[in-house]
Amino acid sequence: MRSLSKALGLAVGLVAAGAVMLPLTANASTAADSPGGFYYGTDSWPMPVTGSGPYHEPVLGGNYGGYIGMAGNWEGTVGGCGRYYFRAWSSTNSAQADTNYTKYHVGIGTGVYWFMGGPGVDPDWNGTAAQAANWGAYQARKALAAMASEHVTYPVVWADIEEPGIAPARDNGWNEVYTAPCSGVVRQLHTPATVDRAEFNAFANYITTHSKYKVGVYSSAPIWENIFGTGASASIPNTYEWTYLPETSHLSEAPAGWCLHGTSSCAQFFGGQTSASKYALMWQWSGGGGITNGVGDFDQIDMARMK
Repeated sequence: MRSLSKALGLAVGLVAAGAVMLPLTANASTAADSPGGFYYGTDSWPMPVTGSGPYHEPVLGGNYGGYIGMAGNWEGTVGGCGRYYFRAWSSTNSAQADTNYTKYHVGIGTGVYWFMGGPGVDPDWNGTAAQAANWGAYQARKALAAMASEHVTYPVVWADIEEPGIAPARDNGWNEVYTAPCSGVVRQLHTPATVDRAEFNAFANYITTHSKYKVGVYSSAPIWENIFGTGASASIPNTYEWTYLPETSHLSEAPAGWCLHGTSSCAQFFGGQTSASKYALMWQWSGGGGITNGVGDFDQIDMARMK
């Protein structure tokens, strides 16, 4: 996902009513992944999924275990960001993942993430935790509205919290405050971790109280610490996680469980969690940033923990 994001009123009640959440099972064989309950999947930009049903994971083979796409991003909710707006979504990959899930009982189907903007890109920024919470709830409302038009089967909505290093806000407003959301001009170099956390808490609370979805975070250990510090604001022991470190350009190192094949590199979670946690669900192990593989974003998904 980092490779994409780093390049960039429907009623909320309809989301829960329209979502099709079949029981998640791990009965089907995953020829190219192991141990049982793990599936390879993809996210964001279109990937060359093969087969005609059941579909197969690109390059790696085995069952295609799921697709996670961008429901939307903060740039699309504020004025003046038109040239920066993007939505990394593949209708084809989503349909393929959904077919595997609904017809062949393979994988997770389709999941979504929301590319979040921190307090520093809030059009109504005033430095308070209360306003940051308003901004977080606003983005959650937009995320649910966007999801209502998609066939979302995975029960976790991912809050994409990162510092992409691209315009209009290189840190997505998590540490710096901008003169306007898309101005690219910094007026303040620091945002308190407590204010950042107030925004995330409000996003999560809105999702869980206005839909049947759970909430997770897509991030990495160093970025999470850079934004939320190492104290209470950084602790998320009971929040689902999707990490993107470590990563590799070598698809031959496709993981078994939480470690890359033939290496000593294993998934690193954050906010006080490890891969042993029941909340550690996904790992974008290749394609998500500066280390490219020439194909796209590959994910390791632990489906058994969502049973």
